[in-house]
Amino acid sequence: MAATDEEPTAPGASDDALPQVLAARRAKLERLRGEGVEPFPHAYPGVAPIAEVRAAHADLEAGAETDARYRVAGRIAARRGQGKAAFIDLVDRSGRIQLHARADVLAPEAFERLVGLDLGDLIGIDGTVFCSRRGELSLRVEEWALLAKSLRPPPEKHHGLQDVETRFRHRELDLIASEESRQLFIARAAIIAGIRRYLDEEGFVEVETPVLQPLYGGANARPFTTHHNALDRTLYLRIATELYLKRCIVGGLEKVYELGKDFRNEGISHKHNPEFTMVECYEAYADYKDIASRTEQIVAAAAERMGYDGPLSFAPPWRRETLAEAIRERTGGIDILAARDRDALAAEMEARGLHAPPRDTWAQLVDELVTKHVEPTLVEPTFLFDYPVELSPFAKGHRDDPRLAERWEAYCEGMEIANAFTELNDPDEQRRRFEQQRAHAEAGDSEAQPYDEAFVQALEQGMPPTGGVGIGIDRLVMVLTGRRSIREVVLFPAMRD
Repeated sequence: MAATDEEPTAPGASDDALPQVLAARRAKLERLRGEGVEPFPHAYPGVAPIAEVRAAHADLEAGAETDARYRVAGRIAARRGQGKAAFIDLVDRSGRIQLHARADVLAPEAFERLVGLDLGDLIGIDGTVFCSRRGELSLRVEEWALLAKSLRPPPEKHHGLQDVETRFRHRELDLIASEESRQLFIARAAIIAGIRRYLDEEGFVEVETPVLQPLYGGANARPFTTHHNALDRTLYLRIATELYLKRCIVGGLEKVYELGKDFRNEGISHKHNPEFTMVECYEAYADYKDIASRTEQIVAAAAERMGYDGPLSFAPPWRRETLAEAIRERTGGIDILAARDRDALAAEMEARGLHAPPRDTWAQLVDELVTKHVEPTLVEPTFLFDYPVELSPFAKGHRDDPRLAERWEAYCEGMEIANAFTELNDPDEQRRRFEQQRAHAEAGDSEAQPYDEAFVQALEQGMPPTGGVGIGIDRLVMVLTGRRSIREVVLFPAMRD
């Protein structure tokens, strides 16, 4: 977004001059009102996207005139010219177009008001298409209307917002300043639309489950806690949708998904935001191998919908390893299936010069090995299959190895992007797993699963063999758009004061 030479950009630059700029813009606002101009009208119907105008006349030759008339609207991004003619760059979500205003076309007062507007003001115009002698597709302004007076100057035109904190705290300024930023969030919307379209076409039913839950579950994480005054009870923001979705499977919906927000009261990093977007889908009569194929197709559909053209291939099949093999190969031979208690695994780690946090449980040490030594090496899309049962309280036991659960996690660009199980549907075994999680909690694991008797009773009704997956939308967007921080792909990320 362009800025004038006579005023500072917003926010931050030339702070001493900013009050005068704000005062000058408010004075223009009052002057317009005094002249009978409404600076904030209710509507402006019939607007065409700028991209539609450009596409319809992409082959127009330099100097050519047309009778094609359009109504467009957007923000003033730049202004050039003097005297009886002016060129104005107008920007909307779809693109930019040049406007040509002439004093011999507009009424004198209308021309003077138009060229006296500020950068950042929102206007609508009716005009005819022509191509300038320099080959720039343009609209000749025949009528115009002020749609919103901007009372603050826009970000600086050449560099946009350089301060990262400002970009994240005031995303509206980032979107004004950066075409790249606007396209990023349009791509995010396309990714979500691609996932929805694929699941809908495959016969999945989209459902909505509670965000406020009497008992959190479905993941190893600490919850946000709140209080419902009328019910006088503690409630939790959900950390996952898993348990409610599996109750839908019990009820006979057979193929369900939910795409929405989850909340985990944990640290903030380049790949963690306490509020994040997930899609979880569950399919009766499928196992974790079926769900791996399903996930490949979901991600490929999302990549196709947003027009991914990066260096990775998301076409099936993805690379596959077992978790135990991945750890052994990347840690100099640590065998987590042989070192089955906390002290044995810690000794194996320390013998190889790896840090073993003294308060960590065996499961937490395994997670430490994956996070520190395996995850960063997984750049291309990769499944890690067959997790220890202790790490998988909702996964069905492995059909060939009782030490393992039928669980995989998918990784890409050094991040986990999905987690899936052959779902545990034996209520007695689920009850035992909950008891095991209770023991982990008593041993100091603050992220262990709480006991959920209502879920166990639902399983007692009978849940068919089921496969399920959760895919992190924010991280998937990071991968598909080449961003390295989750804050880049969340419109309004959590920030410190």
